[in-house]
Amino acid sequence: MKVENCRYCSKGTDIMEVVADLEVSTLYITKDQSYKGRCILGLNDHKTELFQLGPEELQAFSRDMARAAKALYETFKPGKINYAAFGDTYPHVHFHLVPKYEGGKSWGSQFDLPLSSTDIASPEELASRIKEIKQRL
Repeated sequence: MKVENCRYCSKGTDIMEVVADLEVSTLYITKDQSYKGRCILGLNDHKTELFQLGPEELQAFSRDMARAAKALYETFKPGKINYAAFGDTYPHVHFHLVPKYEGGKSWGSQFDLPLSSTDIASPEELASRIKEIKQRL
């Protein structure tokens, strides 16, 4: 099921660009790259809670997340990848995959979601990062 006005159902590009379609989800890279390599993995079907996924879909989503995280880890070589699920304002199953770097921004604490950022990547920079990630998917 798709829901009108849902950024994940419409694969919106207001804050992100599509990297790749995976088994049951889509991997996006955020235009705000204040955390180098920050991506979002959004379920393709419109569901708002993990418990709404059947066993097979949940397993496939987990595989997609592991596959995406591995590609980010190999591409950007972070000290750790943080995973976060919110959804208060965008109720659709999605996870933020945020590479964190030892000694870098928010190391040792949760990452922040800036309301406005000066770290918007150029279209060329995003295209380059998308290409690098795709090579490792």
